[in-house]
Order: sequence, then structure tokens, then C-alpha cells
Amino acid sequence: MSGLTVFRARVIFDGSVVHRDRQLVVEDGRVRGLVPLADTPPRSRIIDTEAEWLSPGFVDWQVNGGGGVLFNDNPGVEGLARIADAHRRFGTTALLPTVITDAPAVTKAAAEAAAESIKQGTPGIAGIHFEGPHISVARKGVHDARFIRPMEQDDLALLRRRDIGRIVATVAPENATVDDVAALAEAGTIVSLGHTAADHDTARRYFAAGAQAVTHLFNAMEPLHHRAPGLIGAALENPSIYCGLIADGHHVHPSVLSMVFAAGPKARLTLVTDAMSSVGDPSDTFELNGRTVHREDGRLTIDDGTLAGSDLDMVSAIGFAVRACGVSIVDALRMATSVPAGMLGLNTIGSLRPGARADIVTLTEGLEITGVHMAGEPASLG
Repeated sequence: MSGLTVFRARVIFDGSVVHRDRQLVVEDGRVRGLVPLADTPPRSRIIDTEAEWLSPGFVDWQVNGGGGVLFNDNPGVEGLARIADAHRRFGTTALLPTVITDAPAVTKAAAEAAAESIKQGTPGIAGIHFEGPHISVARKGVHDARFIRPMEQDDLALLRRRDIGRIVATVAPENATVDDVAALAEAGTIVSLGHTAADHDTARRYFAAGAQAVTHLFNAMEPLHHRAPGLIGAALENPSIYCGLIADGHHVHPSVLSMVFAAGPKARLTLVTDAMSSVGDPSDTFELNGRTVHREDGRLTIDDGTLAGSDLDMVSAIGFAVRACGVSIVDALRMATSVPAGMLGLNTIGSLRPGARADIVTLTEGLEITGVHMAGEPASLG
């Protein structure tokens, strides 16, 4: 976009705070700043969104699929573009496509797809999340145990690549050493503990070694116990650790989410979707590693009842946090914008500060999306 464009809404949330009686000025696809309504720059194009809320685009670091595409089954540039397109209609303008535990060839193909997408500038693709295969069999969830294995030197090399954007690696102490975590952290990879039976002391050692996050807190880990706080307790007591939370009412009870949102470190809590191919797709079944996943009332399970990712989109996660868990709209928006962007170390997304990419979502008072812009240009929501 060339020239100046001014966006107006009743309330503008910049990723940190709320602004009223201000308008957002965008120049050449970047945020120039916020100015009073009386100070409209001359010769600017005015877009009055008539929305209640104007927010940065949402950031999601755990997306397995969308639009009928599962990343594991379609690890290519076209598949990633379709996944990003599917989530954009729900306000997500930056995501990490997530490849779960699979054969080494699939994991490598996923890395190549992310690299090519970054090279081509595929809209919405910010890197990649490797969720496995270096996790615990005991806490594998829906992951296929055939492919779970210890981390080796080739794996370390893959997880330290510099050409695939931001990398999150979900690992478990059962199959990744403290030295592995330290090497990854030193290379800039974001290590997230998950799918593990690790106890409290072990989790603290791995955080000290450089692990920075926890994948879908509460799910696929030892439950919190007052005498054995485990990974959950180690994460919540540490103000430096980011925690992903799936706010759909199926993965974590709303009462537990409410407690975490009320008492947890808000600057480190992030909403994630853990979305599967069903998001933005009408099909009620799909295949995962040769098993059929069924969708019923927004819940995805395989035949034995094990949860298989989620049918959640980010704007629905925000709405659930607000309506079912008592979170303020501002805090919920932070957990979907600036906090995950901060976790990923990306200062050009997740905010509307000067210099940020003008990825914009507009919402009604009831948190329904009315529009999405990427770099200041309207995005197709078809």
C-alpha cells in the first residue's frame, strides 16, 4: 500500500493498551502511529470500520491444520497457504504451522515447506512448530508411539535451521537431554516442554537450561497435585515461562482456566488453538496417522475417546476466555496478540506500535470479526 490510510473504530487496542478518540495511521503497509481524530493527515484515505474494537491481528503458535488441510499430510507450500487462509478469516494473521510426531521424512518435508514459504513470503506463515517426535510415550496423547524417539545430532541440526522463521520445538525430558535444550536455546530455538511426565524438579532444571515455554498447559502432562506440582507448578511459579492454553472448554475446565487467568502471570499466558484440519472445513471426520478423528459438538477425538487437537479458532478462544472464564477483553486480546508475538521475539506483529506491520482485525462488541487487513490491505475472508 502506498500513501497514508487512516483506520477508525470506537476503541483501538494497540497490543498493550486501549485508545479512545484516536485513529490509526498506516503508511506503506506499516503502522505510522495513532493520532487524535482532529489531526487526520492531509490527503489520507479514511477507512471508518464502524467496529467496536480494532486490534492487531492474532498470533497462534500451535496450528496443526485448517481448511481441510492437515500439515502432516500436506507438508508443502500450497498446504501451508491454505491453512493460513483458513485461519485468517478468524483473525489470525501470523501462525506457526505445527507438525506433530511422525516419520522423519514427514518432519523434514515440513521443515522444507516452512523454509520455502518464508522465502516466498507466504502471508501468515511466521515459522514452524515441531511438536515431537522427542516426547514421552507415557504422555503421548494422540501422537503415534511408533515415531517417538530420542533426540539425535541430525535432529539438533534440523531444529537449529536459520531459514525457517521462528522455531518452537516441543520436547520432553524423557527424550531430550538438558544439553540438547541448552544447545537449541543457544541457537535461538524456542524450547517448549510438553507431552511429558516430568516432575517439578526436572522441569525446573530444563527451564534453567533454556526451555522457555510449555505446550498446552495441563494437557499431556502430570496433573497438578498439592504435594507434587509437576511441570504445571514449575511453569506457573516461573515468571519467565510462557504457557499455551487451549480455551475451548474441552481441553481444560473453564473453572481451572479462570483460576490460571486470575492468578497466573498474564504477561506469559498465551491462547493457542491446537487447531486441526476441521477448522474452516465442513467435514466431521478426517484421518490422522491412519486413525479416524471425529468431530462432535466442537470436540475432536479418535475412537478410544482421546482428544485429537481442537476444532478451535482464535477469535472463539478469545470469546470463550471472556464469556466463560471472566477474562477482560483487553487481557484476552493481549494473550492472542502481543504476548505470543513477544514469546516468538517478533516485534513487527502482534501490536500496532509504529513500525509494526499493519495486520488489523476489527470486531463487534460481541467479539465477532467484521474485517481483517494484512499489511493495511483488506484480506479475503472467503
